[in-house]
Amino acid sequence: MHTAFSNRSDTDVAIRRIDARAPSRWLEAAWQDIRHNPLPSLAYGLLFALGGDLILLSLVSHPHLLTFAISGFFLVAPLLAGGLYELSRAREQGEKPLFIESLRAFRRNGQSLALFGLLLALTALLWERFTAIAFALLSGGGAFAGSALLSEILIGGEHLAFVATWAMLGALLAAFVFSLAVVSVPMIMDRNCEPVTAMTASLRAVAANPGPLALWAVLIVILTLTGFATLLFGLIVLMPMLGHASWHAYRELVE
Repeated sequence: MHTAFSNRSDTDVAIRRIDARAPSRWLEAAWQDIRHNPLPSLAYGLLFALGGDLILLSLVSHPHLLTFAISGFFLVAPLLAGGLYELSRAREQGEKPLFIESLRAFRRNGQSLALFGLLLALTALLWERFTAIAFALLSGGGAFAGSALLSEILIGGEHLAFVATWAMLGALLAAFVFSLAVVSVPMIMDRNCEPVTAMTASLRAVAANPGPLALWAVLIVILTLTGFATLLFGLIVLMPMLGHASWHAYRELVE
């Protein structure tokens, strides 16, 4: 159940209020999207899994880049899932596109998508620089191997204050990006609008539905970390689920 959020001007996009069961509806609809056209959806998941594994393997000896790659994934995933949004949109219109056909999503309103992607990239770059400086300070300016870091933190219990602070700041940044992006990319693709309009609607959606969308954010983190825990191969299914569900979140939140 949902109702329109009425505290708006006539020029604003209408935002609906949703209930706490909304995320489960989005995931159920996402599963139906995958069942309707499984090969393109799972192809996106496979690309995420294989690409992510290659990146993580190349960065395993560089802890600040390794942690940046994991946290940065949350920052850029809304944009990378554009093809999955296109598959969900096509299903609503009774279409069943091939994988290559779904890539047309990135040509639709490409300038606005590029601007929003630039914002995400700059945010990720600033986070990487902060993480690099923090790790350099922690290691006294010397090399700090990933295995040594894990040993000192997980076994020796060292640097817990640093880890807690880093995690808290990362969570705040992720929450901010989530608030900006929860409906932005699907809306940019669907309505040919500018990034500022889409981000404003996204912020208003979060303000109107803080509880359900906080639950949705937690589910995104849990499912994504589950994918990472399986050496990213869990993302073959979980990434399409989250991508399709994000489209349905947009459809339910934005009138």
